[in-house]
Amino acid sequence: MTPFGHALRELRQRKGVKQADMAAAIGVSAAYLSALEHGHRGKPSFDFLQRVAGYFNIIWDEAEELFMLAEASDPRVVLDTRDLPPQYTAFANRLAKEIRSLSPDVLDQMAKVLGGASG
Repeated sequence: MTPFGHALRELRQRKGVKQADMAAAIGVSAAYLSALEHGHRGKPSFDFLQRVAGYFNIIWDEAEELFMLAEASDPRVVLDTRDLPPQYTAFANRLAKEIRSLSPDVLDQMAKVLGGASG
């Protein structure tokens, strides 16, 4: 699940809206909405995000948070280490291999090193 998918599901459930009803109202398929919520689709379009914000009539701060989560929700990340020293490429490849085995605590520690929250 992506950060956006999690937030979208939480928002939909908090508002008491069924997936199929929301999908029909904003002009997408229920399968697409389900795929987004489960992290099987990448970052949604800006148009989609605007339709979601409008559908739920959410305030600007909450909409902005949703947009930022969408930006951080591409489940297939590409790291470009061209023109960087070899240890950067080695680290990126190791992270790709090990990410599924990292605990939430380790992710939080890494996020702190990078200067932000992990999720």
